[in-house]
Amino acid sequence: MQKVVTGDKLKKTLLSQNYSSLSSFLSLAFILFVTVFYFTDLRYISYVQNIDHNTPTNHTIISLIPEKTRSEKLPFAIGEGNGGCDIFTGEWTRDYTRPIYEEWECPFLEPQLTCIEHGRPEKDYRYWRWQPRGCSLPRFNATLMLETLRGKKMLFVGDSLNRGQFTSLVCLLQGNIPEKDKSMEAVPSGVVFTAKDYNATIEFYWAPFLLESNADDPYKHRVTDRIVRNGSIDTHGENWRGADIIVFNSYIWWISGLRILRGSFEDEVKDLVEIPMEDSYRIAVGSLIKWINKNVDPQKTRVFFTSMSPTHQGSYKWGGASKGNCYNETSMIKGGEFFGAERSLMQVISEELMNTGKAEVPITFLNITQLSSARKDAHTSIYKKQWGPLTDKQLADPMSYADCIHWCLPGLQDIWNELFFSKLFYP
Repeated sequence: MQKVVTGDKLKKTLLSQNYSSLSSFLSLAFILFVTVFYFTDLRYISYVQNIDHNTPTNHTIISLIPEKTRSEKLPFAIGEGNGGCDIFTGEWTRDYTRPIYEEWECPFLEPQLTCIEHGRPEKDYRYWRWQPRGCSLPRFNATLMLETLRGKKMLFVGDSLNRGQFTSLVCLLQGNIPEKDKSMEAVPSGVVFTAKDYNATIEFYWAPFLLESNADDPYKHRVTDRIVRNGSIDTHGENWRGADIIVFNSYIWWISGLRILRGSFEDEVKDLVEIPMEDSYRIAVGSLIKWINKNVDPQKTRVFFTSMSPTHQGSYKWGGASKGNCYNETSMIKGGEFFGAERSLMQVISEELMNTGKAEVPITFLNITQLSSARKDAHTSIYKKQWGPLTDKQLADPMSYADCIHWCLPGLQDIWNELFFSKLFYP
């Protein structure tokens, strides 16, 4: 039995002549060092203050999650960033040296992502790179990434969009590993890629809501009545401890409607509450931050949070046909005004992650939403393995079954990993 109540009550409860000369020289050198250090630090502080107090209010709500202090080097960092340049703001530039790998070169690509194999006739979507405004991205270096991961564990936690980013990273790296030294294995919680010679794993852990839910089976989660259990972050969190790099995401499942469970899934009478999407999403993000504060050692582990992956399910939203979507779209959206995700949920992320009173451990934000919003051309559309047989009616109307949520690989999500690479090594 299920007992459904309204959310007001829950929101209240949840919610020194030679020696002398040498001395003078050393003193001068010391003063010079202090001066350079001071002004370098001051420039950084000024930059962070500008970020904190001039947060854009239109598309790009977050450009950076400020780390606690730059004097404490972040784990895995080997250099500084681009002098304050926001790598998530820029333009798409044609680049025919792309893609970095081909479909057939990566044996770990799922058939739901191999668009060329499934008949996509044009390949233009693969020949683009992201050019930040006022700076450049470091070139993705698979050898550096693999050496960094030696003896370590990288973990992607979230939904199928995060699995796509995980798969992209595996494909970017696996070409540098001999065939006998690499493997991919399905496990009850998701998928594990192993680079044996490096004693390293890159893992994907399925948790679309981060909290415990009735959609937590990585392989059988197609439920219509979605239920998320409040206060359950440790259910999955127990399996995240010990990871050296963690990349979280959670978004798309929140926008289809769900209910919050107070109590246990084992309760005969389930106490369910209906609350606004923004409030329930805030509960999950807030719970994640608390888990990170309690379980992550900032001297050893890096934490990332990837923003919402945009969708292109209604072309009228970007000035296209009234009843179109991403089907047959082979060019980008111009102008940069279209934002293909829920702005209210981006605002929740901004308020929660940038609140230093809450996030005690540095969380690096991978703000891929706005730059990806232009890429209506990069979805799998109809060019993928379908989950089930298509009806005659669907076959007669391809637009009706076009996937405008997930992305072809190689493709856009490789760019996400170039941005991830930049933030990991040059924060």
